[in-house]
Amino acid sequence: MLSGLAGCIGVTPPTNVHQPMSVRPEPRPVTASASGAIYHVATARPLFEDRRARFVGDTLTIHITEKTQASKTSKTTAERDQEIGVAVPTIAGFPGKSFQGLTIDANSSSKFSGKGDSDAKNDFTGTITVTVIEVLPNGNLLVSGEKQVAINQGHEYIRFSGVVNPNYITFANSVPSVQVADARIEYKSSGFLNEAQVMGWLARFFLTFLPF
Repeated sequence: MLSGLAGCIGVTPPTNVHQPMSVRPEPRPVTASASGAIYHVATARPLFEDRRARFVGDTLTIHITEKTQASKTSKTTAERDQEIGVAVPTIAGFPGKSFQGLTIDANSSSKFSGKGDSDAKNDFTGTITVTVIEVLPNGNLLVSGEKQVAINQGHEYIRFSGVVNPNYITFANSVPSVQVADARIEYKSSGFLNEAQVMGWLARFFLTFLPF
């Protein structure tokens, strides 16, 4: 049982990025007439072709520059007052003498006030190199990648995936994350330091279902 608990500590956190996160380059057809002692079709590129990613297995550098900020403020006020007065006059010869001369007053007041504020800010910067895992029919590149960093007793996982338009790739074979469609960025960690910051399942159960 102790070995099972030890294994749970180092479990890789789940991910939502596109899979797989890395692939090997697809082999290119090679003919005997096209290959020589120096020139090989499988690895050669045209003389004036740049090194930007365009095939499955090529790598691409992503500059993560995500900065978002959103705020919302709402205020609601409702107020209602009502007053009713009823008087029964004295009428000679009218039945119900006990109610004659009776005065009835009724007051009603209702007031509601609500206020809400919400503020969110996100700042994520960094660099990660990903791999082209698929070339879409329109030429766009589906990229995905992961970076793992082991620091003392914990592991940090940086993951990125998305769809890149080749026209946005610079000559340095890089593209900013703000120009990546369907971008999925994750920064997670594992280890006992991370586990210590997570509420236990029994505490979450009582916090969710108990009304007090």
